[in-house]
Amino acid sequence: MTQSLIAITILWGFVFIYAVMATMDFGAGFWSMIYINHDKTKATNIANRYLSPTWEVTNTFIVALVVAVYSMFPGAAYSLGTVLLVPGSLILLLLALRSAFLVFSHVADDYRKPLTYVTGITGLLIPGLLISVLPISHGPYIDFSDGQTLHLGKLFTSPHEYAFFGFAVASTLFLSSLLLADYSKASKEFEAFKVYRRDALIIGPISVIMAFLIMFTMKHEAAWIYDRMMEDLPLLWVSLLGFLVAGGALFLPTNKEGMKGMPRVAVIAVTFQYVLASYVYGKAHLPYIIYPEVTIQSGFTDPNSFKAVFITYIVGFIILFPGFVYFWSLFMNDKRYLRQKSE
Repeated sequence: MTQSLIAITILWGFVFIYAVMATMDFGAGFWSMIYINHDKTKATNIANRYLSPTWEVTNTFIVALVVAVYSMFPGAAYSLGTVLLVPGSLILLLLALRSAFLVFSHVADDYRKPLTYVTGITGLLIPGLLISVLPISHGPYIDFSDGQTLHLGKLFTSPHEYAFFGFAVASTLFLSSLLLADYSKASKEFEAFKVYRRDALIIGPISVIMAFLIMFTMKHEAAWIYDRMMEDLPLLWVSLLGFLVAGGALFLPTNKEGMKGMPRVAVIAVTFQYVLASYVYGKAHLPYIIYPEVTIQSGFTDPNSFKAVFITYIVGFIILFPGFVYFWSLFMNDKRYLRQKSE
């Protein structure tokens, strides 16, 4: 495995981790908005309890992602910064807006509802804009003969872009509803569990439909990557099997009378599904970072610099990973925190 391939694997790992964690984070904000007037189910309390400690942890990964791009692929950073200037600026603006309003919604009780609405709406827009990086990297919306110009009009009138956008929204709601169902069950808030289980059952099939829509539009607008993904079609079918396992897990009986659903099994199965699908997509995308001009070889840093950066990442991972595992175990298993009641 070449150094550039190792580097892009690390980068893609950061992308995947952030995508999953941020998806759950953004979705929790949306569900908090949706159920803000449903006090009986305590669904909003569950969502807020999840949001409170996790949104800061999630943001550390986007910092690591940006640092990884500039340290490992400085040659590609200029191209990415140029073509993503407008969508990237919108993402940063919405992230700052959401973070500020999320904090204020917990301290300004008089304005809690409007602040929560802003947090919820931006929580759906941000994943859609973030995933727009993928169709942009496919190349048809960039004019390389004119200083790497991104044609926004062509991008935002493309069915391919909206297929990705719809998939991001559906996946955000699906993953977050699964996690919140699991969190509600661990917190013994069974009314909220039933609500989030129902939401997952409704939105799950929509996310699969959007995934098929991505493949359909990709065949017409980015045939080069579609053909490469079809070479690993068996893995895509196994990925779909992960979704079916997740759906089946939501119908498995539990030890509570009248209760159905094992959301933790569903979360693991869906995460496995996304790992496989992202592997197939990432493999098909190689060696291009932005098709057809920017490759992992042309954008790669100096080999000696990569060795130093790689060692730094390994040391940092060894230090931070146990902390993240400990945090998550406390978050999901601390009975005092899980069962705390709102005032």
